[in-house]
Amino acid sequence: MARMTRPRLKRVQALDGFRLELEFLDGSIRELDMKPLFATSPGLAPLRDEGAFSRVCIGEDGGWTAEWPHLDIQIGADTLWLDAQAQHAPDENASVFLAWRAKNGLSLKAAARALGMTVRTMSDYGTGKRPVPPYVALACIGWEARRNASR
Repeated sequence: MARMTRPRLKRVQALDGFRLELEFLDGSIRELDMKPLFATSPGLAPLRDEGAFSRVCIGEDGGWTAEWPHLDIQIGADTLWLDAQAQHAPDENASVFLAWRAKNGLSLKAAARALGMTVRTMSDYGTGKRPVPPYVALACIGWEARRNASR
């Protein structure tokens, strides 16, 4: 079985319109529109200033985070990767699944445990190797609703 690795950043660049261009160590390049994340993550409010946003850099942790040191804001490379994948997902079910993992900070193992599936299945859904069935998207929505209700 292939060894699973977490995404790490090679390069990060701020683009116009509060977008990030993310290059990962595996050579993949993703674009992430941060505006939708501002609405759901109050801690990112300082990044709504274009000057502040443009000062993004790779963290001194070897590419595990993108950060804005002057604002003490860090976002994990795996979260950025998931958010970018969700924004560019081939369909709504994949988008729901990827956004669910990113929003809740779920590893493949934690997502598999939450949905009663295998880690390999979670990986296949996340990479687009297999399409995300509608019932999985609905399970993600239900899991989150139940979690929020119990808080």
